[in-house]
Amino acid sequence: MNKKSKMSDNALRVGLWVHVLCYVVGIAAQVVLWWLLTPDHFFWPLWSFLGWTIGLGFHIWAVRSGQAMRAVQDMRARY
Repeated sequence: MNKKSKMSDNALRVGLWVHVLCYVVGIAAQVVLWWLLTPDHFFWPLWSFLGWTIGLGFHIWAVRSGQAMRAVQDMRARY
C-alpha cells in the first residue's frame, strides 16, 4: 500500500466516523424533540431512524469491504 492509498483509506475511515457521530447526535436530538413535543407519544423518529440506519449500514459495508477504496482508485486512474 502506497502513501496516497493509505491516506485515502484513513480519509474513508474518518468519513465513516463523522457519519456515525452525525447519526448518533441526529437520532438523539430527534428522540429528545419527540419526548418534549409529541403529546400522543407516537414515536415518529422511527422513520428517520430506519432510513438513516440503512444508509449508515451501506456506508459501513462499503468502507469495510474495500469497495469505497476501489472507487477512489478508479477515479484517480481516470483523472
